[in-house]
Amino acid sequence: MKSILTLLTLALLGSAAHAEIGLISCAEAKALIENPDASKRPIVLDTRGGYKDYFRGHLPTAQHMEFDTLRGTDHAVPVQYLPDDLTKALLLRAGVDKDRLHLIYATGDVLPNDEILSSTMVVHVLEKFGVQNIKIVDGGLAEWNKQGFAPTQEYFGNPTGNLPKKGNPTVAANITDVQAHVGKPGNLLIDARPLNEFRGEDDVWLRKGHIPGAISFHWARLMEKDNTHKFKPFTETKAALEKAGITPDKNIICYCGTSREGSLLLFYLKHVAGYPDVRLYEGAWKEYVWLNDKSLPAETGGNPAGMK
Repeated sequence: MKSILTLLTLALLGSAAHAEIGLISCAEAKALIENPDASKRPIVLDTRGGYKDYFRGHLPTAQHMEFDTLRGTDHAVPVQYLPDDLTKALLLRAGVDKDRLHLIYATGDVLPNDEILSSTMVVHVLEKFGVQNIKIVDGGLAEWNKQGFAPTQEYFGNPTGNLPKKGNPTVAANITDVQAHVGKPGNLLIDARPLNEFRGEDDVWLRKGHIPGAISFHWARLMEKDNTHKFKPFTETKAALEKAGITPDKNIICYCGTSREGSLLLFYLKHVAGYPDVRLYEGAWKEYVWLNDKSLPAETGGNPAGMK
């Protein structure tokens, strides 16, 4: 009976997961990872920034691909996305394959640990390079352990990947796009950082505040409080998003400090809530504050969108 149920689960997941970006439960992920046919198993990527965390335990068949290998300093601005040729080489090395399902996960179940952002950032990069079949394991390693599923310390490496010939660069926005976007009817610019950074009350950034015209909506408002790697259902966030003016009829650009928090907002709005027009300003605040000899305008203060 158990084997029949497993086969039925795999069959259902095989059809439902085809060429879509979204979420998958730990139980569904486990069934796919344990497929008797190794050629039909997903590519599993552990995106955590700490390699020792991978050594301590990870999902079976997971290859470690630290998210920050995809970024580096460019023209003095730290953690900018790498040139396409370098990114492609790293994705191929990680085994990213146009014909396979990709399961992405991290930890980050308790703030201020925010490793979930490493997963949504990697999803963004994969989507930009044309990969269409991606699932974030909802709840990450913490939920995996909570469900009683055993992690492993065994290493795993994927064979060299095979990227799609055509990418999807329009999911990314640059500073020119942002400047043309702000203030236009039907357009929305959302800052996904914590409120203190939006207001300019931080010790992090070279210049303080936010891009004029942006609204504040912290990414953590979309996550479960007892596990911030686990996404709230859209039925639970719809009212708060609407109250903040974040509705599917808007043309939306998300941004944050370095593009990780913004990537989570993009992932949720586009792939959980189903909003049709959402992009990520990849340069983010760290680039904005440096451009044009540090002359681009900034605003301070403000309240969270939809909240007093």
